[in-house]
Amino acid sequence: MNFLETLLHPDRDDDPERGEIVHAANLLQIGEFQLLQLAFADWFDREMSEEEGKVVFQEFMIRGQVHAWARHYARKINALDKENQLHDDEPHYHRYDRDYFRIPMSNARRRFIVAATIVFGFVGGSIALASYSADCGTTEFPPCFSKNELMQNPQQE
Repeated sequence: MNFLETLLHPDRDDDPERGEIVHAANLLQIGEFQLLQLAFADWFDREMSEEEGKVVFQEFMIRGQVHAWARHYARKINALDKENQLHDDEPHYHRYDRDYFRIPMSNARRRFIVAATIVFGFVGGSIALASYSADCGTTEFPPCFSKNELMQNPQQE
């Protein structure tokens, strides 16, 4: 698959089994490895150890091998989506996301307002400082001419 094809269709894969995993991960709006972690926990009823994670990562991402438990979980997700029963914002799908629950909406809005105020304050302060520090009587923006330069007759020089 070429690069442009991957950009246009990110959930398509040459291998149909890997394509099921990729499609299910895209439906949940998580990464493929996070889907593998969820599938492992669902199948084995325990969390994946770090060593198992390395092996699963290499097998899936490097060698392209898809385990039966991962395929089963991806098919469950895809079936839920076809039945319109999939709720991708449920917390148990995002338990491996580091910052999924970190910023509530009101806090995010407050942070945006603070950042926008800082940016506009900096730009406005810079313009005000430029107008007071420049020795121009007409405007603070270039070209900067003083009132005396504008009043001179160019033919007198």
